[in-house]
Formats: sequence, C-alpha cells, structure tokens
Amino acid sequence: MGIKDQFQGKAEQLKEKARKGGQNETSDRRRQVEDRARERGQQGRDRARDAADDARDRLQS
Repeated sequence: MGIKDQFQGKAEQLKEKARKGGQNETSDRRRQVEDRARERGQQGRDRARDAADDARDRLQS
C-alpha cells in the first residue's frame, strides 16, 4: 500500500468520525495528515531534483 493510499484511507476514516460528532478534532487531524503528506511529497521531489542535479554534474565533469 502506497503512502498516498494510506493517507487517503486515514482521511476517509476521519471524515466518518466527523459525521459522528467529532467535527473539530477530525478536521484538525485531517489537516495534519494532509500536511504530512505534502511534506513527504516535497521531500521526495527535493531528493529527486538533487539526484538529477548530481547526475548532470557528473556527466558534465
């Protein structure tokens, strides 16, 4: 199961909890999960960009 699937599954669980009365807590947790997913995505893009830069530098040397 990929990270995206894990976060989507957790978001669905939190939505269901909100329907049962935990609206504020659920919204906060969902935002936290989404923020973590965004951060992890950015970290992955940063690592990929760094690897591409390193490869380009090696080819140019």
